[in-house]
Amino acid sequence: MLENWLSRHRNRTSLLLHIVGIPATIAAVVLAAVQLLNGQWHLWWRPTALLLGGYALQFLGHAIEGNDPGELCLLKRLLGKPYRPFADRPAVLPKGKKRPAEDDRRN
Repeated sequence: MLENWLSRHRNRTSLLLHIVGIPATIAAVVLAAVQLLNGQWHLWWRPTALLLGGYALQFLGHAIEGNDPGELCLLKRLLGKPYRPFADRPAVLPKGKKRPAEDDRRN
């Protein structure tokens, strides 16, 4: 499972955004539960901001990566729509390698 996840998050910036975004979304759920148990309904905006911010970072990472987020892949698959679980191009090229020209990639 981890290997599959890492293969979908090869870009360093995307990985960094996920390293911040995933804990933020988890913290949002925990914070919401604690606040609800303590009757702190008026602080609803804190877990909401964490959840939205965490997901925004992850979606930005996938935009940089060039693939669909896992949740979107699942939704599109359920609806029978095409989805992009992996980017078409490598996120990081080995040192000294250049991206081929557009015409070279077609051959």
